[in-house]
Amino acid sequence: MKHEILMSGKMYAKTMEVLDATYTTHKLWEAPDQKKKLAELAPRIRAAAAGSGKFDAAMMDALPNLKLIANFGVGVDSIDVKAATQRGIAVTNTPDVLTDEVADLAMGLVIAAARRMAFADRYVRDGSWVNKGSMPFTRRVHGKTLGILGLGRIGLAIAKRAEAFGMPILYNQRRKRSDANYRYVADLTEMAKLSDFLMVSCPGGPETARLVNEKVLRALGPDGIVVNIARGSVIDEPVMVRLLKEGAIGGAGLDVFADEPRVPAELLAMDHVVLQPHQGSATPETRTAMGQLVIDNLAAFFANKPLLTKVG
Repeated sequence: MKHEILMSGKMYAKTMEVLDATYTTHKLWEAPDQKKKLAELAPRIRAAAAGSGKFDAAMMDALPNLKLIANFGVGVDSIDVKAATQRGIAVTNTPDVLTDEVADLAMGLVIAAARRMAFADRYVRDGSWVNKGSMPFTRRVHGKTLGILGLGRIGLAIAKRAEAFGMPILYNQRRKRSDANYRYVADLTEMAKLSDFLMVSCPGGPETARLVNEKVLRALGPDGIVVNIARGSVIDEPVMVRLLKEGAIGGAGLDVFADEPRVPAELLAMDHVVLQPHQGSATPETRTAMGQLVIDNLAAFFANKPLLTKVG
């Protein structure tokens, strides 16, 4: 007899196919009445696979026998990890396997925002090159200073790529790393002031909400560019939009937003902003690897073996 699992949100289709074949799966998003569905499943669910959407304390309380939440993603800000710990529920994530993919996109956004590649593409396509002549100059990348907010796995991978462009690297986080040779700047505003590009690569969640505020963005300055591949919540988005409109910051490359998939209309009209639909890890290779960690953590749980990637 197959074990039963709850799937709280959609994830990579091929991962869901494997889970469907291995377990009796209950897809919460398909239930017309989710509270009723949770109540029905409550006695039988010991493990959940978490995709898109929140997994809060109320959901945990509705599943008193729940002991594992296997998250599809490295960030766990959509899961109330503190509540899970208090209830004896383990949480796993998918670290490492998406590091290089996200770092690649991060550097792509640095180049695309600095060289205004999206605008330049439109400039060619709409005939402006023919009708208006050469487009305005753009900004240099090589040799410019990159300030990284959050020098974790992804931040380090970004720094490695930026080194190839001859970029001096600064970083800011709670504590200085003993294993990093980059310059540590304890004050985020000061780092922004010293940087040509501000790269946001720290975890999301309440502790970092709107950490990149007006003071930080103004310190980055009218020639500075902010790039965010972390979570939309880390930047004070309305303030960023206003400062981009004012020209108080020079541009932005954004893969994440505060209220996805809804993006502020003002950003859609800006030629000095490059937008992506939260696709940092969105390649078949990486999503397959992420899904495999979800699959393997569930298998380890039901086999009473140590979890592979437990959070905390």
